[in-house]
Amino acid sequence: MNTKLLMTSSAVSLAMIGLACSFIPHEILAYFGVVDLAIFPLILQILGALYLGFALLNWTAKANLIGGIYSKPVAIGNFMHYMVGSLALFKFFIAHTDLNLILIPTVIYTIFALLFGKVTFGSPV
Repeated sequence: MNTKLLMTSSAVSLAMIGLACSFIPHEILAYFGVVDLAIFPLILQILGALYLGFALLNWTAKANLIGGIYSKPVAIGNFMHYMVGSLALFKFFIAHTDLNLILIPTVIYTIFALLFGKVTFGSPV
């Protein structure tokens, strides 16, 4: 598997989410109809910093052989993030089928979860 393409696409998608959470938290909260308490934009901005940090990790590790013994923590971390995220998004989508926009990140997260699962539990060759 071409892990360089996987890591690059993961880094770009995480960076887009991170930038959105960092710079437009009020708009994200308004879209979901969340009451704009003072702490919620701060939480989203901290979440954005987390996404940006993970994006930088993936961007800098894209040249390494992911899934080998040295980059196994990167593969496991990505697999865990995308697997738990896809399950949470799927559960949310089932409970709120009126928010069709949630289907797009659910599909993206599921694809990344499957690919990182293959990298994590498969052979690095």
